[in-house]
Amino acid sequence: MTQTAQGAPASTIECVEPATGKRLGQVPVTTPDEVRAKVARARAAQAALRRTTLAQRSALLEALLERVLDRKVELVELVCRVSGKTRENALAGEIWTVAEKLAWTASQGPKHLVPEHVGTGMLMHKRARIEYVPRGVVGAIVPWNYPFQNVMNPIITALMAGNACVVKPSEWVAYASRTIEALVQDVLEEHGLPRELVQLVDGYAETGKALVQSGVDVVLFIGSVPNGRRVLEASVETLVPVVLELGGKDPLLVFDDADLDHAVHSALSGTFINCGQNCVASERILVQRGVAAAFEEKVRALVSAFRQGPPLGGSVVDVGSMITPLQLSLVERLVAEAVAQGARVVHGARRKPGDAGLFFEPTVLADVTPSMSIFREEVFGPVMLLTTFDGEDDAVALANDSRFGLSASVFSGDRARAARVADRLESGMVAVNDFGGMTYMAQDLPFGGVKESGFGRMNGRDGLRAFTHPRAVLEDRLPVTVPARMYPVGDGDFEQTARAIDVLYRPSLKGKVAALFGRRTAGGKV
Repeated sequence: MTQTAQGAPASTIECVEPATGKRLGQVPVTTPDEVRAKVARARAAQAALRRTTLAQRSALLEALLERVLDRKVELVELVCRVSGKTRENALAGEIWTVAEKLAWTASQGPKHLVPEHVGTGMLMHKRARIEYVPRGVVGAIVPWNYPFQNVMNPIITALMAGNACVVKPSEWVAYASRTIEALVQDVLEEHGLPRELVQLVDGYAETGKALVQSGVDVVLFIGSVPNGRRVLEASVETLVPVVLELGGKDPLLVFDDADLDHAVHSALSGTFINCGQNCVASERILVQRGVAAAFEEKVRALVSAFRQGPPLGGSVVDVGSMITPLQLSLVERLVAEAVAQGARVVHGARRKPGDAGLFFEPTVLADVTPSMSIFREEVFGPVMLLTTFDGEDDAVALANDSRFGLSASVFSGDRARAARVADRLESGMVAVNDFGGMTYMAQDLPFGGVKESGFGRMNGRDGLRAFTHPRAVLEDRLPVTVPARMYPVGDGDFEQTARAIDVLYRPSLKGKVAALFGRRTAGGKV
């Protein structure tokens, strides 16, 4: 946490444009008391949303979609300023993804939240259903790599499921908070709903901890494994349920029968989109030995021509800047260690010289092995790692040799082989002949990982229902009911009940008949 000269927590966040170093302004830190007050106002506001129908919530999201589309150019510029990503990455990775999530949730969300009628088993005189009840207030703590999309993701799901939402974005992109908050609140107000249904809080670790412990009803955390552990520890005091979407070290496997041009461009997307600052980045490119040299040469030719610079500098660039100086230093360290350990530099491997921004050159390293720290640690930067393998077993072993398990990609011209390999990968998501991050755009699919990549899911039916609690409802099927009388206990009740259980549950017809006609005792003997 940033400290004042006296060692007290900072009261403001200094916001800087990472691509230029220019100062953007100050944002006040939300104190723990203010966090709790905002959550209380969100809880009071949620009562109004809970009274709305699913159709009304869909209409609200459709109006929000219109507003996002109307202001997409303004939002792209804001994202570029606070993150340093290119205009094209901001448009595709922030506006397009949010538009898709809004459109899907508005059209498909209601069918996943309507009461679900289920069977009643032996209780044939009853009716049963599952109701998906809003939890109340969603608390979300989200990182800096997608300043707009990360904030909108939990808001969209929360509103559709009938919840209020309080979001803490990363302090590194706090300059965007008020614009995003006002955009959503204006649409809420136009639909006759309280602005307090959606609120953003800004600050450092203390603010995030206060949000987890503020009395929210469910927490979504997106970020690193160490911070995810801290969120879990903080959640214990209030027993608030947590959805964790943590880091990744996604493998992208290229077999010798793959379309190499297709695989190369997918690998470039998976590695360099958003300057590699993706939880679902293709962090390990595993290529079958027979085509490794050709793959490397195609990558080298393309990456060496990449243009890098400030996204709003007046010229088109392929790769922007990184967002935080801490992450830039981490990438620089991991690359230097890898080279010292024997990795071969194909391109880049250094900070961009002579530039004030947080730029690390688009980098390609070959001959990367599992013994290197860069093979195991999340890079979260514009670095492609090339590793060779011999056959399917070798490829799967390398791919699964990670504490992470978020997403994966398999490229092969043999559909049976691709399916066979994909089935063996330890990941929450897998894409065949595409960059694994594209699973996000199929909003019917759940998004999340296994192992240290977290638990719980965003997106799709499972993501919507994560912000509800399933309530079981059992009621009479007919207006006339006969009470089940258990008291007082009769002398023959035990034998009669034992016989009834046998009739209901003996697998064989012979056993059922024996019980029905009293030829089977309570002890089970005929």
